[in-house]
Amino acid sequence: MSSSNSLHSGIKCQTCSIKRLCLPVMLADSDIEHLENIVQRKKVLKKGEFLFHAGDSFDAIHAIRSGSLKTYTISSDGTEQITGFHLPGEIVGLNAISSTQYPSFAKALETSLVCSIPFDKLESLARELPGLQKQIFKVMSGEIREEQDLMMLLSKKNADERFAAFIMNFSARFKRRGLSDKEFQLTMTRGDIGNYLGLAVETVSRLVTRLQKQGLIAIQDRYIQIVDMQGLSTLAGTACHVI
Repeated sequence: MSSSNSLHSGIKCQTCSIKRLCLPVMLADSDIEHLENIVQRKKVLKKGEFLFHAGDSFDAIHAIRSGSLKTYTISSDGTEQITGFHLPGEIVGLNAISSTQYPSFAKALETSLVCSIPFDKLESLARELPGLQKQIFKVMSGEIREEQDLMMLLSKKNADERFAAFIMNFSARFKRRGLSDKEFQLTMTRGDIGNYLGLAVETVSRLVTRLQKQGLIAIQDRYIQIVDMQGLSTLAGTACHVI
């Protein structure tokens, strides 16, 4: 057995450390067993590898077990627009449910493990398990809320507020995983951050320097420490704690 298959074979929804962040949350153990029967644990993505491409046939939604991914679209003139960064416990591919194709690309930012759930089987199982159907709706509702909050983020008046809100967002998401909300790694490049926030990469670098001088954050390579949580939260604005 290969190391990747061995790694996947030991992962079960019931014992997964992030199950409360994923689909099985709030399901009875017997219901989780039914869900486990349709989950395909076959994807080990290396940095730079794709989970799916825009235009690929939609066949599954994907739960990130470990690592991180970015999703993005490419315009007719070849311009890349990042639409999101995704962490363990989060679901990728929900925006394709209304279509027959994935509307965006999903690429690994680091070595990542992904649990894929065939949507046709999930749909059938949800009709039998009301708890699962309720959880799917909850996850979809959360994605809609995040899109609305993203629009609020990008409408912030200045770059400082956008960048502060971006960091506060990751802080909140790491906290939900049971990890430190004050020290964590940003796996994306500054160019990716700038693309996502609508800022030039030079602007992102200046923001990093400025927020460090203000004593709000400290950054070493891609590891960030929030030094003044209240000050950074105030700069971000209360409406932008979670995006």
